[in-house]
Amino acid sequence: MSTIPTRLARATTRSVSLSEARKRALELYRDWYRAAPSMVDLYALDVRPSQIRHAVRQQFERNRHITDLKVIDVLILKGRQEFQETLNCWKQNDHVLGILLEEKSRPQRTFMQKFYEGRDEDAVLPATGTKDVRMIL
Repeated sequence: MSTIPTRLARATTRSVSLSEARKRALELYRDWYRAAPSMVDLYALDVRPSQIRHAVRQQFERNRHITDLKVIDVLILKGRQEFQETLNCWKQNDHVLGILLEEKSRPQRTFMQKFYEGRDEDAVLPATGTKDVRMIL
């Protein structure tokens, strides 16, 4: 399948008001929602489109409380970029499943688990995406 890189490209715009930002966010959400069946077909995923839609909904709900226009514009830009990369098949199956279907929160860890991991920052997620941190003694 050949991709047309500009097929889904949009010019970067700045929101003037919260209502305009909300309109743009809803437009992005609708694009993701409508593209769920084609994502399943493109990547031959073993999940239902409703699962992808649910994961997308969770990601949008996670940022619902944000009211700063600049932050909303950046989130919309990143969401649009992810959408374009996903539908142009510039990702692999693991990327799509990891971004859309995997929980990004970490379980509570003890001091020793953080010590063995090499960092004490909860904001930094491990690149492997594992659910539990294995300690080597």
